[in-house]
Amino acid sequence: MTQLEHTNIGLQFFIQDSMFTITKDVYFCYGHRLMNHPGKCKHLHGHSVKASITVAAKELDVQGMVCDFSDIQQVASKYIDENLDHNFLLHRDDPLCGLLVSANERFLAMDSHPTAENLAEMIFLHMKEKSFSVTQVTLWETTSSNATYYE
Repeated sequence: MTQLEHTNIGLQFFIQDSMFTITKDVYFCYGHRLMNHPGKCKHLHGHSVKASITVAAKELDVQGMVCDFSDIQQVASKYIDENLDHNFLLHRDDPLCGLLVSANERFLAMDSHPTAENLAEMIFLHMKEKSFSVTQVTLWETTSSNATYYE
């Protein structure tokens, strides 16, 4: 096999496996605490976050798109608004859950700890359930700290 043939085989493989991706950022706020955390995160605090949702396709649709950014925005925002935005997120075993119930306060009791990693997974699984070919979700808890979930 010549070098040119070898290069063309590699190029053909690359072209067959190429993908397009788009990423839509969705912003929201939430409060939480991490029970039994050894540092500051054990105290009640909040975050203004960015969720970067990446969707992929091997081929573009008739409009030349992976999908419309507004479709991602609409589905992700509905889920985030109903479950996460301006909500208090706690582990289901957190003793504060009872207090929040008695005070008629909105909160989400989670089976897992309300970390950036787990929130990224929640958003990912919701988008996947809604038939988006999501490849990853990155949750930016601060401008310098993020967690990513992908399968």
